[in-house]
Amino acid sequence: MRATSVEDLQPGMTLARTIISDDMVVILSEGTLLTKAHITRLGFLTIPTVYVKDEYELSPSYQNVEAMLRPSNAFVAEYKEVIHTAKDIFDATTKGGTVPMDKTASMVKNPLLPMVRQSGVIDYLFELNHLASDVYNHSLRVSILAGVIAKWLMFPLEKTQELILAGFLHDIGKTKFDTRLIEKRIDTLKGPDLEAYMKHTMDGNHILSESGSFSDGIKLAALQHHECMDASGFPFNLPGNDIHEYARIIALADMYDNITVEREGFVKQTPFNAIARISQDMYTRLDPQICVPFLTHIREAFLGSTVTLSNGLQGTIVHYMEDLTTQPLVRVSQDVIIDLNKNKNITIVEYNSK
Repeated sequence: MRATSVEDLQPGMTLARTIISDDMVVILSEGTLLTKAHITRLGFLTIPTVYVKDEYELSPSYQNVEAMLRPSNAFVAEYKEVIHTAKDIFDATTKGGTVPMDKTASMVKNPLLPMVRQSGVIDYLFELNHLASDVYNHSLRVSILAGVIAKWLMFPLEKTQELILAGFLHDIGKTKFDTRLIEKRIDTLKGPDLEAYMKHTMDGNHILSESGSFSDGIKLAALQHHECMDASGFPFNLPGNDIHEYARIIALADMYDNITVEREGFVKQTPFNAIARISQDMYTRLDPQICVPFLTHIREAFLGSTVTLSNGLQGTIVHYMEDLTTQPLVRVSQDVIIDLNKNKNITIVEYNSK
């Protein structure tokens, strides 16, 4: 990559870094093949210097090596390694009735904590293609998301580690499930099946209480992660003030994961569907004090991302309005920006992680 003055830019050069204005609006995204119109616009905006890819970066050999070393590929490879440990922990709990504490705590410290701290982890999680019906896969993703939320809430290290652990163990009660229930959607369950499903929160709390010295926050996260701030949840219909902070955070991470992965009868949706649902529920079912920083940070993470719209056009997310409930503005050409808040018939149907 090399820094190049706008005056020396030529059509056909490839942008090496996303250009963002002082008010956090994406002007052009990394990877853009510059045209004469792009260069003219940059000059008009008085941007003195940009970074473009050099000949080596554009060579086939470099592209192949870059693909091998791309952070998302490294994250996915690391995830595939740790999932074996996660499965072993759930299998051991199913067989013995208690959680192997040392193995679980060790997994949280390394590799989960370093994974949580990686830049771009939200993007990387979206690239995973595991089915949510695998409880240990879902639990692992929720633990990572809970850790990211802890980072955004500026939790201290010890509390962050504990929240990652709580996220991983929130569904440990499902180790007592009949296997056919694991693959079912909760909104399709009735009668005894629904009662058995709801009981996993109490089973989880019991397993953790029998396993050793887990904190009250971790045990309450397993018990209360389906409770809602408006007292519409289960198993006890608790109001918000009676729900532990860990359970409220994991409820948010759980919702985001369930929306953005494949599961029975449910097509994998984009992060923007999840954002819309969280915005809708953040003053009823969810805790707004957790949702507001979550929505603020996650929207920033998607600036510059490429999306496909329901009208077939592709574009780049360039801006969000200040209201956290709003949809993004998407640039589909040099001169056309579509505001999805004004064009409500147009939606994002596909998201391409950076």
